[in-house]
Amino acid sequence: MIVTTTDIKGLKKHATGKVRDIYDLGDSLLMIASDRLSAFDVVLPTGIPDKGRVLTQMSLFWFDLTKDLIENHLISADIDDILARIGKAGVENPEDYREMLDGRSMITVKAQPTPIECVVRGYLAGSAWKEYSAMRAAQGNGGPIVLHGVTLPSDMVESQKMPQPVFTPSTKESEGHDINISAERACEIVGKELGNQLEAASLGVYKRASEYAAGRGIIICDTKFEFGLLNCNLILIDEVLTPDSSRFWDAQVYTPGKSQPSFDKQFVRDYLLTLDWDQTYPGPELPEEIVEKTADKYREAYKRITGKSL
Repeated sequence: MIVTTTDIKGLKKHATGKVRDIYDLGDSLLMIASDRLSAFDVVLPTGIPDKGRVLTQMSLFWFDLTKDLIENHLISADIDDILARIGKAGVENPEDYREMLDGRSMITVKAQPTPIECVVRGYLAGSAWKEYSAMRAAQGNGGPIVLHGVTLPSDMVESQKMPQPVFTPSTKESEGHDINISAERACEIVGKELGNQLEAASLGVYKRASEYAAGRGIIICDTKFEFGLLNCNLILIDEVLTPDSSRFWDAQVYTPGKSQPSFDKQFVRDYLLTLDWDQTYPGPELPEEIVEKTADKYREAYKRITGKSL
């Protein structure tokens, strides 16, 4: 069953994101990870089989592995419990939604999200590599490169491992791309105490996860976390360490000095770049071969990390 839209009669929709639909249960939230896929900030019309289940099950795995480091927003992911809760919240026939919700849904607490995204980079890739390269070219003197408050050697290559993982937060923009900022600027936005908490929590979870993943032959290049406040306490929310929020690389084929293949929607991006498409809505339908290759990458990421199959 491919889920690209949800409509649960009797529930009030709290929010709709590129991938997730969130419903208000009164004292809690129902978070559903759909099979929608976005590329170049456009949600495509073609769903990816099992994508939402992979995102949810991987998040549940990491929530459990890091719960001693920081609390998270999970209340329950048990399908019988979920159906019982939505029934109490006003859904007339909860069983009608079992197949749609099973494996891709969780009940969470209502937390107040912090206004910054928390990004941790263990390797120099993506937007950080582009910024680093531009700064090096502009500087031209071979001195250290200071990237959003982080000092790096001037001779690094693309995909090279950082001297140590770095916290490079970003703003949350309502339109367009988020803007990378320094940890110092993040403290100005949220306050020094909370800013320092966010940095410490982000680096702590990344360290735990990257060490675990390394034992499974996976490099976590970088990742982004969402945190929220519940009763003045910082908790981990949303998804965590999935192919949508992280760059996973295969350690066996890792080769610094170039872009690395990753366990995500890379097949889709590569395909779309061959089209005469201006990267604006509506996006094109995806061919079956690209859909299956992408679905297999998501499933492989889940299996490599958890040791289980969907």
